[in-house]
Amino acid sequence: MTKFCLTVTCPSKRGIVAAIANYIAETGCNITDSAQFDDADNGQFFMRISAEAETGATLEALREGFAAVAQPFAMNYEFHDQDTTMKVVIMVSRFGHCLNDLLYRVRIGALPIEIVAVISNHMDYQKVVVNHDIPFHCIKVTKDNKPQAEARIMEIVEETGAELIVLARYMQILSDAMCQKMSGRIINIHHSFLPSFKGANPYKQAYERGVKLIGATSHYVTADLDEGPIIEQDIVRITQSQSASDYVSLGRDVEAGVLARAIHAHAHHRVFMNGNKTVVFPASPGSYSSKRMG
Repeated sequence: MTKFCLTVTCPSKRGIVAAIANYIAETGCNITDSAQFDDADNGQFFMRISAEAETGATLEALREGFAAVAQPFAMNYEFHDQDTTMKVVIMVSRFGHCLNDLLYRVRIGALPIEIVAVISNHMDYQKVVVNHDIPFHCIKVTKDNKPQAEARIMEIVEETGAELIVLARYMQILSDAMCQKMSGRIINIHHSFLPSFKGANPYKQAYERGVKLIGATSHYVTADLDEGPIIEQDIVRITQSQSASDYVSLGRDVEAGVLARAIHAHAHHRVFMNGNKTVVFPASPGSYSSKRMG
């Protein structure tokens, strides 16, 4: 039985939900989960449906037939096979907590992704990655070779068929050209609760301001540093007793969890761009369950 999700964005208008639900039912499919949002500020409508094709309808046939439903509402839509995994390239520098967390989650089947390559500008995690039977690429980046380094990165992305790049504490700023080429397909983890403490050394900035909580933010990468649409955030409370080094240690767990949840949302097609913001729908029942333990 084909399991799929349908994502829809269009101008808000009466009858959208009814038209979609009727089509799903008429094609022999059963809706198992549904979420929608109507943005009153800009008049945009967003919807995500999980469904099962109970009478043998194929995704190709569903896509083709849905065009007639979408046209009167000017819908942008996609059908996604829920049994496929998203191909991902992870990029990392010298902090490995997010990388190690993602490797574990993928190993136990808690994330619907396939890590097709890990790219780093250092050799620190080569053995860890290779031990997971994942190709590792060390691409040094300097002021003089940055265009060539990024060209090699994009070669790996294209050769592997990667649909998403994850910056798991990759401490190099990507060029405007790469950000634009991969718009909506690069996710970063920033170690602060944006929009506070952008740029380098946010924990030191937070410590010097005497904040009472620190956080992490996962967002899509744009040409503007740490300004991309936010997908996921979380915080941890701290007191005057913690040092700047404590901030770094306490922040690791928050960063890893926030990044994993952002990837989970993106891979399950739960994230919709809405100007400089995102609409993120809740996870479908069972989508967080692991396929195996340990």
